[in-house]
Amino acid sequence: MSPTSETAGRRLVIVESPAKAKTIKGYLGPGYVVEASVGHIRDLPNGAAEVPDEFTGEVRRLGVDVENDFQPIYVVNADKKAQVRKLKQLLAESDELFLATDEDREGEAIAWHLQEVLKPKVPVHRMVFHEITKDAIRAAVANPRELNQRMVDAQETRRILDRLYGYEVSPVLWKKVMPRLSAGRVQSVATRLVVERERERIAFRSAEYWDLTGTFATGRAGWGSPRTEPGGASDPSTLTARLSAVDGRRIAQGRDFGPDGRLKPSSGRTLHLDEVNARALAAALTDSTFAVRSVESKPYRRSPYAPFRTTTLQQEASRKLGFGAKATMQVAQKLYENGFITYMRTDSTTLSDTAVSAARAQVTQLYGADYLPDKPRTYAGKVKNAQEAHEAIRPSGDRFRTPAETGLTGDQFRLYELIWKRTVASQMKDATGNSVTVKIGGRASDGRDAEFSASGKTITFHGFMKAYVEGADDPNAELDDRERRLPQVAEGDALTADEVTVDGHSTKPPARYTEASLVKELEEREIGRPSTYASIIGTILDRGYVFKKGTALVPSFLSFAVVNLLEKHFGRLVDYDFTARMEDDLDRIARGEAQSVPWLRHFYFGTGDDTAGAGAASAAGNGDGDHLGGLKELVTDLGAIDAREISSFPVGNDIKLRVGRYGPYIERGEKDSEGHQRADVPEDLAPDELSVDLAEELLAKPSGDFELGTDPVSGNQIIAKDGRYGPYVTEVLPEGTPKTGKNAVKPRTASLFKSMSLDTVTLADALKLMSLPRVVGEDAEGVEITAQNGRYGPYLKKGTDSRSLTSEDQLFDITLDEALAIYAQPKQRGRAAAKPPLKELGTDPVSGAPVVVKDGRFGAYVTDGETNATLRTDDSVEDITPERGYELLAEKRAKGPAKKKTAKKAPAKKAAAKKATTAKKATAKKTATAKTTAAKKTATAKKAPAKKTAAAAKETASASSEES
Repeated sequence: MSPTSETAGRRLVIVESPAKAKTIKGYLGPGYVVEASVGHIRDLPNGAAEVPDEFTGEVRRLGVDVENDFQPIYVVNADKKAQVRKLKQLLAESDELFLATDEDREGEAIAWHLQEVLKPKVPVHRMVFHEITKDAIRAAVANPRELNQRMVDAQETRRILDRLYGYEVSPVLWKKVMPRLSAGRVQSVATRLVVERERERIAFRSAEYWDLTGTFATGRAGWGSPRTEPGGASDPSTLTARLSAVDGRRIAQGRDFGPDGRLKPSSGRTLHLDEVNARALAAALTDSTFAVRSVESKPYRRSPYAPFRTTTLQQEASRKLGFGAKATMQVAQKLYENGFITYMRTDSTTLSDTAVSAARAQVTQLYGADYLPDKPRTYAGKVKNAQEAHEAIRPSGDRFRTPAETGLTGDQFRLYELIWKRTVASQMKDATGNSVTVKIGGRASDGRDAEFSASGKTITFHGFMKAYVEGADDPNAELDDRERRLPQVAEGDALTADEVTVDGHSTKPPARYTEASLVKELEEREIGRPSTYASIIGTILDRGYVFKKGTALVPSFLSFAVVNLLEKHFGRLVDYDFTARMEDDLDRIARGEAQSVPWLRHFYFGTGDDTAGAGAASAAGNGDGDHLGGLKELVTDLGAIDAREISSFPVGNDIKLRVGRYGPYIERGEKDSEGHQRADVPEDLAPDELSVDLAEELLAKPSGDFELGTDPVSGNQIIAKDGRYGPYVTEVLPEGTPKTGKNAVKPRTASLFKSMSLDTVTLADALKLMSLPRVVGEDAEGVEITAQNGRYGPYLKKGTDSRSLTSEDQLFDITLDEALAIYAQPKQRGRAAAKPPLKELGTDPVSGAPVVVKDGRFGAYVTDGETNATLRTDDSVEDITPERGYELLAEKRAKGPAKKKTAKKAPAKKAAAKKATTAKKATAKKTATAKTTAAKKTATAKKAPAKKTAAAAKETASASSEES
């Protein structure tokens, strides 16, 4: 089937996104119409309002008929109806239909939905490809296949499962924790992982340990000497070694201590040095003689890393480029749609023969034949049940474009370069060298035997490291290409101790997850699908379950309450093994080894035998005997859930942290009891930072309403409060004062000045603040001028003309003459003088420009002079790190520039029409008609970009839509 055949008739090709459609159209030529569905055209309803009227009860609530074989109720999305009409019209004019959506479960499901909705009467072909190049697209047209119904069934089962999970469990959270929360099959487990890590940090107790570091001289000239080794230019004259044993007992290191701060039982005869003993040993070694006791040399070899798959790309882009998982996938989507890389949602590390040939050719061309192995390298898949037969993520085509040849810029260039380097390096030779361990011994003046150890590494052939070295999650980790050269010494060589220093250390709690390490953890536990991790992490951030401090993912107190409830009453639903087994069952359905409906029946109702592959789905309870049925029974019996108990956590000293409907707070004693204390907790406080001392400090701070006194004029009580938007003062109106209706009375209220605080504000201050706005006087025309305090600071107002004041004190001090002088000056239309930056972060790795934090009209933001990104609610000026600033800028760049609204032309058209109607002469009518026609053409032409912009926005949304 030739794409260029003139007799083939008209063919309609449907893809997901307009950008993809545009690229593919250029490869197919005449005879083909390529149109986008703009993501999913139909789905389960988002609410009862979208459900057709014939469905009632549970079907209307869930969008799934659980009583009739779990039949889903699909509806065409309201914003897709116009696109569906367009597709139907194009199909009516076509002789063949090619469904060219992505070759994964979601893509297969989109193709099936298109077929179900469009109901084509012409031949239908499933067109699949993993890269958007001319050869690949033409080959896909020439070799279509049938729709894979098993993949469709697996995706549909997954969608129904997630709907039942979310729609049944989320209402429990609304009732027992807080309104508008959400639960999800994978998002809840991901949140639990982050919470469990924080629990480990809270329970962690640090241990202190000491050791010694010695600097030993060989007595040779060392660096720069003209002699050959030993002692030559590549032979250091000293080596640094750490104390490893005393009298044959190994010195305790951080790994020997448990999270309780004590030595592990497995540590055996390990010697734990404290500061006193360490300093005494160092003093006793001052005049000791040392000698080399052993030199052990081993060959070093490191093989290249496998080509990228979805998760490893997200991890490495986070480490090296500072991208979040979501930003990585957005940039990769653009690279794929524009034909630069292969499909970016893949579990595979396999390269096609074409790709291997292209990579090997570039190895020879760029690095030489010495770096090319005799045989192509192959990489075994590490992901269980890897989805479909995709390739790894690699540059597209049968010849890889170097980054310089692509013409890409910014984030797309950087991500393409990362993919290109990794792919080329995967077909290069191993790096080789030597690793050496040297042990040095000496006897202290007190008779103790001390042994020091040093290790080194030299790389004699860099191999693939010439092209690429993988990053590390631990910022202190040593990268693979880092050498540590030791002097050439032999057993028995005498050494002189130039210096012996004492070093104190303390064990650290386990590191919080970053986006990269959480992705790695989810994949290792086989939870969810790698293609969905970016959206999952995005969801738990957006829901407020997790926030960021730098790159670390910190659980909120809210997430502690949610996970607590799920663990105690829905234990199996957030059990890691159970969730992984569910993933296995869904894969079995995809392979045709299990049936969808029996499996869903097991999971939801918990009845029947276990032959359909339900695994542990029928026991979806908490495992404590209270619930052994399915999900439906579990969410129906909520009597055992104590809302107050699951949202309460002991802090110490009889203080409890509670998660209320309006945020977290700490409390001692019962409400309304004597000695009861309560204080709000900052929402951005990391849970492991809430110590007993901090809790006591928060409780000691004045809180609640501060009674300032009585207004001598009105007789009303005046109080000060700490509100959502900061501290303020207000009056308490007498009981019976109408609060609603036409006679409603509002209490006077005023925000405190920035120079004031709740601890020091007085009644006089409050009455003065509530006297605002203050009448300054009138101008020559009798227009009143007032001084007011507004959202953006103090200002003067005269009619509709406002002028900013420089300080809050001017509100009470400014005179009429000073106000008139301000109004006599021309009003500044441009921007005010730039404020100095609040913080400097460093140089952006993309733009190379300095990045600073500034205070803007809508809050603090980071900028490199070209791109601005507002700080999120979880970020603060004080705590933001350079890496977090670069990440915010990267995400903003990935979204592209803000869309500009096109000016409406309706008034011009109306004016032209009126002119045409009132004109008396024929020539005037003719001219007006011509103008009207021209105006309509112009308006029509100007609407096109707006439609295109809307389509692009939908395309972006659909690109981030992944199966969960």
